[in-house]
Amino acid sequence: MSEPITPQVSDRICKHMNEDHAEAVLMYAKVYGGSETATAATLQAIDANGMDLRAQVDGQTVPVRVAFDHPLQDAKDAHHTLVEMLKQGQAQ
Repeated sequence: MSEPITPQVSDRICKHMNEDHAEAVLMYAKVYGGSETATAATLQAIDANGMDLRAQVDGQTVPVRVAFDHPLQDAKDAHHTLVEMLKQGQAQ
């Protein structure tokens, strides 16, 4: 079984996404967070129900909450969900 989403797992996922997938994080803010004019975004935390981002919108840093379509079961589910959201977001 995969790891539960603890604060430590959240930190690890955020670090990985911000360092290696910054474009995906920005897309999450734009497509799923309603911040269409965002120019940058960072993932701050992830939990079973969604993710918290900070986005640059019109020169200001704003909090953005993106809800998941289902409660995440574990870190593996988080990975699969984020990948699927990326694919769906790019298709729009």
